[in-house]
Amino acid sequence: MATKSAPSTATVPAPRINRIRMASLGALTMLIIQFVLGTAYAIYGTAPASGKPIGMFSSPLLAVHVVMGILLIIAAFMLVIRAIQARVTPLIVTSVVGLVVILGAFGAGSAFAGSGSDGASLGMAVATAVAMLAYAASLVIAGQPRADR
Repeated sequence: MATKSAPSTATVPAPRINRIRMASLGALTMLIIQFVLGTAYAIYGTAPASGKPIGMFSSPLLAVHVVMGILLIIAAFMLVIRAIQARVTPLIVTSVVGLVVILGAFGAGSAFAGSGSDGASLGMAVATAVAMLAYAASLVIAGQPRADR
């Protein structure tokens, strides 16, 4: 009795795995930009006071951070779809983890804008780090670019 296992990256067509690799690199790059924008806002922006929330678009820096976050959620969702289509379990896991923690960072950011909580700020940073790690792992799993078959 033979069992059917999920394909490895070696059995997935090269164009498909290359798209997943590039999408993972794109998500990782976006996360680094998000981290820099969030850090810049934490240093130069106006933090919300307890009971006095700030608007998500109250400054240009924060507006870019929010819009980039929305685009990052879309990119992460698309990466999950690509990984599922490729049927490579480790890539599915890393892309789902990336999406979930990005959604967590978005939620923490919303909480921070409402309360200015240090915990919410830390939550954004930790979730960003975990997402970066997930997409870096995806790059390792996907391996080197392959020639078209």
